[in-house]
Amino acid sequence: MTEPAYHTPALLNETIEGLNIKPDGIYVDVTFGGGGHSREILTKLGKNGKLLGFDQDEDAIKNKINDKRFIFVRSNFRYLKNFLKYHNVEKVDGILADLGVSSHHFDEAERGFSFRFDGVLDMRMNTKSPLTAAVLLNTYTEEQLADVFYLYGELRNSRKIAKMIVDARAQKPFKMIFPFVDMLKPHIGRETEKKDLARIFQALRIEVNREMDVLKSLLEQSLEVLNPGGRLVVLTYHSLEDRLVKNFIRSGNFEGKIEKDFYGNVLAPLKAVNTKVIIAGNEEVERNPRARSAKLRIATIV
Repeated sequence: MTEPAYHTPALLNETIEGLNIKPDGIYVDVTFGGGGHSREILTKLGKNGKLLGFDQDEDAIKNKINDKRFIFVRSNFRYLKNFLKYHNVEKVDGILADLGVSSHHFDEAERGFSFRFDGVLDMRMNTKSPLTAAVLLNTYTEEQLADVFYLYGELRNSRKIAKMIVDARAQKPFKMIFPFVDMLKPHIGRETEKKDLARIFQALRIEVNREMDVLKSLLEQSLEVLNPGGRLVVLTYHSLEDRLVKNFIRSGNFEGKIEKDFYGNVLAPLKAVNTKVIIAGNEEVERNPRARSAKLRIATIV
């Protein structure tokens, strides 16, 4: 089935298989985007099946699917439980989350997600949110900035970067991407320039959109809304997300702390379907370079 030129999903077949779709089941695609996953899910559903697609980005609305079995929810998936209740859905049979930023966002200069193009330092998934990357860079304290770059970019020189930003903004507040990048370049290694810039932009994007908090909220809510035997299918693209998902599936908490009962059985509400993380093969990576960093984890509720 042809999908819009918005975003090519990674590990599409493996993801759909992981949902173990029942024709009359209820499923949720919490990261609707271009609708690639949702369209495939609908091909597996019968006339009594139902699919809800969540996306807070107004650009995703144009990809809405005209199908009686489909409900589009323009909201952040942190409000999953609330909107399921609003649509008279108590339990679902599967939740799919593709946590990567879509290629559409990276290719739209005005959204400010990429250091490849000049544009406003924005990075908001929800364009109505007051916190942009520019606001963050111009208002966070040096300590707050250092924490963002260390926690979400895993940058060892986070304090140095934070100090540079605070010194530079005192002369002229940040607004555009290229001046910000030009300020950074002399202070990061030429050999690691792209990698370091990618980490800095990743850290800003995660903080602007509160991505780690939102992911934690989704994982916790999944335990409440999934039917017994229901599937949780999550695609991650960086180690911070993957670690969080892996720990939660393994132990039911974000630290990965294993608890056992008297008989030595692990007390965890989820059970991994794939004991080894699923990654894309060489052929898919050639077709879709973004798939190179994709990691797929599948769990079922016990």
